[in-house]
Amino acid sequence: MISIEGQTLDSLTRERLSHPAVGGVILFARNYVSPAQLAELTRDIRFAKPSPLLIAVDQEGGRVQRFTDGFTRLPALRLIGDLYDRDPDRACCWARAVGAVLASELAAVGVDFSFAPVLDLASANKAIGERAFHKKPNIVRLLGSQLALGMKRCGMRAVAKHFPGHSGVIEDPHLALPRDHRSLNEIQLTDTTAYQGLDSDLFGGIMTCHVGFSMVDDLPATFSTRWLRQELRERLHFTGAIFSDDLMMGALSEVADPAERVFKARAAGCDMMLLCNDQRAIDLVLDSVDLSPLGEKTQARIEKMRLRDIPGPNGQMLIDAKDRVINPEL
Repeated sequence: MISIEGQTLDSLTRERLSHPAVGGVILFARNYVSPAQLAELTRDIRFAKPSPLLIAVDQEGGRVQRFTDGFTRLPALRLIGDLYDRDPDRACCWARAVGAVLASELAAVGVDFSFAPVLDLASANKAIGERAFHKKPNIVRLLGSQLALGMKRCGMRAVAKHFPGHSGVIEDPHLALPRDHRSLNEIQLTDTTAYQGLDSDLFGGIMTCHVGFSMVDDLPATFSTRWLRQELRERLHFTGAIFSDDLMMGALSEVADPAERVFKARAAGCDMMLLCNDQRAIDLVLDSVDLSPLGEKTQARIEKMRLRDIPGPNGQMLIDAKDRVINPEL
């Protein structure tokens, strides 16, 4: 999954998207002008190659919302968690409503899914802050699942992030690799508890984090078979797609070059690897990396991330997953 630069597709971008290794596009604020422009852009992206590309965005709410003008301003997840401490029922209702608004507005402009919600525990981490619901993992899991339920009702599967979690470190992985020195048992009793028993029909994917857990593996979690295969797949029984966080972050620059990062993430268990905000590096990777074909299970997991048809109360389509539109009369 790669990023693009403009608000329309030029010939170079179309050529890049047609590469057999490209399976999706992640959009940013620079790609957005208006809902009408975005709908046209996503339509062009989707059919840039015979096998339709997936289209994603980080539309969490709070300070991480790529599309704003013409979209509802979504609250920071921490506000929902704060409400939970006063009124749990209202907080759950609010989380579902946020999920429904998030998904319905993205569906209307042709976006398949958002990398949301954040299931990191509230902590002093500089990259997370108010993006986290709460410091207690059971509350994080509950509110995240309620938000995902609102998304599901609009035909969209959620992506929980960032596994296994940032709460044991302060540093921002966009800049350098944070190192967490807690034991595996301590992490299992805190951060990864938020991922236990997630409904696979709500959460179609989980995104990794770029944190090194020195007591568990020498490699960052994104490159760690121990984390992705043994913990996430085997112990937590997660069956959905695994997405890497952006492999171009500063956290991984000391570990490997961009092409090697792609191989390491795939070998560890990632189904789709993200390459963002560096077109030169993206081209170098696409020119040099020869990935083996996706297995049937991986293809099925990724395919499930596409927006689904949702029938309205009178039989008309509320969301048509082919045309990616919402019927305004419903």
